[in-house]
Amino acid sequence: MTSRPAGGGNMATYVEIIRHEFPDIDSELFQYVTGVLDSSAADFESVDEIFEAIGDVLQEVSVSKNKDDVREICQKMFNTLKLNTSNSSKSNVLLKAPIQLSQMTGHADHKTEDVKGIWMMRRDLGTTVDAKKLEKAEARLKAKQEKRTEKNSQKTANPLILEEASASQASNKKESRLEASGKNKSYDIKIENFDVSYGERGDGSESSKLTEIYSKLEEIEADKAPARASVILAGLGFSSKMQQQMTREFSGGWRMRLALARALFAKPDLLLLDEPTNMLDVRAILWLENYLQTWQSTILVVSHDRNFLNAVATDIVHLHSQRLETYRGDYENFVKTKEERLKNQQREYEAQQQYREHIQVFIDRFRYNANRASQVQSKLKLLEKLPELKPLEKELEVTIRFPDNFEKLSPPILQLTEVDFSYSPEHRIFVNLSVSADQDSRICIVGENGAGKTTLLKILLGDLTPVQGIRHAHRNLKIGYFSQHHVDQLEMNVSSVELLASKFPGRPEEEYRHQLGGYGISGDLAVRPVASLSGGQKSRVAFAQMTMAQPNFYILDEPTNHLDMETIEALGNALQKFKGGVILVSHDERLIRMVCKELWVCGCGTVKRVDGGFDEYKDILQEQFRKEGFL
Repeated sequence: MTSRPAGGGNMATYVEIIRHEFPDIDSELFQYVTGVLDSSAADFESVDEIFEAIGDVLQEVSVSKNKDDVREICQKMFNTLKLNTSNSSKSNVLLKAPIQLSQMTGHADHKTEDVKGIWMMRRDLGTTVDAKKLEKAEARLKAKQEKRTEKNSQKTANPLILEEASASQASNKKESRLEASGKNKSYDIKIENFDVSYGERGDGSESSKLTEIYSKLEEIEADKAPARASVILAGLGFSSKMQQQMTREFSGGWRMRLALARALFAKPDLLLLDEPTNMLDVRAILWLENYLQTWQSTILVVSHDRNFLNAVATDIVHLHSQRLETYRGDYENFVKTKEERLKNQQREYEAQQQYREHIQVFIDRFRYNANRASQVQSKLKLLEKLPELKPLEKELEVTIRFPDNFEKLSPPILQLTEVDFSYSPEHRIFVNLSVSADQDSRICIVGENGAGKTTLLKILLGDLTPVQGIRHAHRNLKIGYFSQHHVDQLEMNVSSVELLASKFPGRPEEEYRHQLGGYGISGDLAVRPVASLSGGQKSRVAFAQMTMAQPNFYILDEPTNHLDMETIEALGNALQKFKGGVILVSHDERLIRMVCKELWVCGCGTVKRVDGGFDEYKDILQEQFRKEGFL
C-alpha cells in the first residue's frame, strides 16, 4: 500500500509516522492500520475518532508506549490526514446510478472494485494483536460510518416496494490484495453507506422522527400497556368501572393503591415498598404476593406483615442497635437464625467473662510475688489483647394485656337477625343478614375493600341502625372498639397521661402511667405530646385507652396498620388469653391464624361462614385468580 502525498512542505505522511513510531509492526497489521486510515480519511473529524479506531491496536504493538503516547501519535496522523484531504482530489467513489440488487445475484464475476459499497473482509487470524481489540476497533469504525450514513440517507422512489439500494465505499486495499492472493479463509459480508426506505422520498427529518417514536413505543411494548395496566389494577381490587374513574374521585386508601399500581407498572430496576399491605385487603395482598414472586429486578420492602415477607423476601436486613445485619432466607428463617446467633454470642460472652475472671484471680493472687512477676506481667498482657465483648442488648419486650375480670354472660350476647341495610335505595349493602357471637367467639371478617366489613362492625356496635331486621345485645355487654382511624382521632396536643386523665378522670397519675406502661408507653414517652409519638406508639396509646374501661367484648377494625411485628405478636397473644369475645377485621394473616377460630367472608350483600378457616379462604382466592387469568 502506498501513502498519500503529504501536502504543505516536508510534513511526514501517516505511513512514515507509523513506520517511525512502530518499527516492529508486522506487515499484516501495518496493512490493516493504513487501510483504515486510507479508506476513512475524510470521515475522521477529530483525533479522538482516530484513537478509537486504531489506538488499542497500536498500543498492543509497543510495550514502551502508553495510552498518552499513542494518542499523541494519533494527533500527528490526524494533522497529516486533514492536510492531505484538503489538498487531494481523491474522495469516496459514489455510484453513478443506483444498483439493482436483484440483478447482481446472477453475476458471479463482479469484482469488488465494481461495487464499492459491498465487499468482503477477512478476519486476520494470524496477527499477534489481541483479536478482540481488533474486532472492537473495526466495530467502532463501522458504527461511526453507519451513523454518518444515517444522516445522509435517501428514500426510494416507489413506496412499500424494496427495489433499489444506493451504495458508496472506498475499497480496502489490504483486503483486496488478500482476496486476490487467495489467503482469505474467513469472511464477513459488510455493507456500508447502504440506504433502504419505504414510502415517498422526503427530506428525512419527519420520517426519521416517526421511526424513532415507533421504535420507542415498540421498546416499551406500548401495545400491551393497557392490558398490563388493567391486570395490575384488577389485582389490586379496581373493578372495570373503577378503572375508568378519575383519580380525584378515589379516597385516600384507593389512591395509595393507585400509587402502588403505578410503581408496579413502571417496572423499575429497584422497587421500594414501604408497608405496601397497610391499605390492602387479604385478596389484594395474596395477589401482590403472587405478582412479586415473579418480579425480575430488586425489591426493597419495609413491612410488618410476617406472612407477606415469608412469601416475597429472599433476604432480611435487620436494623437494631444502630447497625444493620443481613440474613439469608425469609422471615421465619431470620427469626430462627437470629435466635441461634444471639445464643452463640451470649455463650461466647459468658465464656470470655469466665476466662477473664480466671486470669484476674491469678493476677490478684501473685501480684506482689517477686518469683511470679514475669507470669503476672504475661497475664496482664494477655488480658489487654483479648477482644472486648459487650453483653447483648436485650430488645424491649412488648406485652399487651386485656383485663378480663368480669362475669360470664349467657349466649347469645350479640346477634343480627334478618337485617337489611343500605345508605340509599340504590346502594344496598346487606340483605337478610343473620349472624351471632358470644364470649367464646374469635371471629375474623374478611372480604374485599368496599364489601361492607366496617359497615357490619358499626351495625354490630349499634352505631348504624338496620333498615329492616333486629340487632340484639346482652344488657351487660360492654364493647371495646378499635377503629382503623382510632390513631388519627387521638388528641395530639396533650401527653398520653393527660389523655387518659381526660377520658377517665379522678384517678391517681400512677394508675394512668401503669396502664400506659403495660403497652410500652413508659418513662418520658408517657409525658410527651401524643403528636410526637410514632404511629406504632400512638396505636399503643389507643389500646391503653380502649382497655382501661375493661370491656368484656372487643371489636377491632384493622388494628395492625401501625404496629411493628413484635407488637402484633403481643396483640395476638393477648387476644388468645382474653376470656371475652372478639370480632376482628384484619388483613394480617399471622394475626388471623393466631386468634381466629371462625371466618366470615363479607360480600355480595351477605356474610358467609368459611368452615375451613383461613386456608380454605386462601384456596378460594387462588382459584379465582386462576379463573381470572392472574396465575
